[in-house]
Amino acid sequence: MSTALDTKPATRPAPSIGGREISAAIIWLALLFVPIWLPAVGGFTDLASRVLVYAMAATGLNLLLGYTGGLSFGHAAYFGLGAYGTGLFIIHVIPSMPLALIAGTLLGGIGGILVGPMVMKRKGIYFSMITIAFGQMFYFLAVRWNTVTGGEDGLTGFSRVPLHLGGETINLGPARFYYVVLALFAVVMLVVWQILRSPMGHAFVATRENTTRLRFLGVAVDKQVWVAFAISAFITALAGSLNAMLTAFASPDDLQWQLSGSFVVICVLGGMRSFWGPFLGAVIYIVAQDYLSSVTQNWMTYIGLIFVLSVLFFPQGLLGFIKGRARS
Repeated sequence: MSTALDTKPATRPAPSIGGREISAAIIWLALLFVPIWLPAVGGFTDLASRVLVYAMAATGLNLLLGYTGGLSFGHAAYFGLGAYGTGLFIIHVIPSMPLALIAGTLLGGIGGILVGPMVMKRKGIYFSMITIAFGQMFYFLAVRWNTVTGGEDGLTGFSRVPLHLGGETINLGPARFYYVVLALFAVVMLVVWQILRSPMGHAFVATRENTTRLRFLGVAVDKQVWVAFAISAFITALAGSLNAMLTAFASPDDLQWQLSGSFVVICVLGGMRSFWGPFLGAVIYIVAQDYLSSVTQNWMTYIGLIFVLSVLFFPQGLLGFIKGRARS
């Protein structure tokens, strides 16, 4: 006769490692050893840093575009504000790279916070147009304020500042700076991953899918868009700050709507509703841009052709196409 003492606790099967985890591990391992293998295939480390910078900016935009459903053509404004904020801090305040990155990120993020209430109630094409308008406003401010920004010539006179840790000075050559960018990229990806898994992230997706039902449930949809816009601006501003350190230059072009369009193209190429989509899109875009610009002056034509073909044959982006093939 069996009793309660005879029963054994049910054992749970050990969690299996899926293809998603394996793919992520391969990506991080490849990124970790970039300074070793990239020169062997004819690349250079600063190119990898640029890929990560643009991937970070596109990831910030993707939080708004892919997950919340707001198409912004003005996100270069926060990228540029981050770049100018970093450069101006080093020139006029203190030559400290960590503090300069914080200053640039705060400047761009606060810009997004201030613009957010003026765009959060707009939908569709009106949302896109007003973001362009604010982006161009920041652009013309940078062009006209010669005494501060350098005008059309851009902001120069600053460079990559060495790090001072424990009494030691660490010069940031291409490889070391790449690891700084990689570390911050990892932090951004972790933060975005946690946001998307949180109730706030689910509210972002619900805003994209059915705004009317969300309003009926009593959710402040406009505030959700504002929060997504602000977080997106902070991430994009951090990318712009790193780009200023990478190039030792801040240009009005960093605020132009054409760069905003490039971020949108990157998201669409990789898959704008995929977590790793912006990263894959940045790899394709930056590598293609670097190669094509070295062989032809009309490289933008070929970038446009790549984008058109991607939209026609991979409407969910390249990563969405790969996932679809894997399920079939």
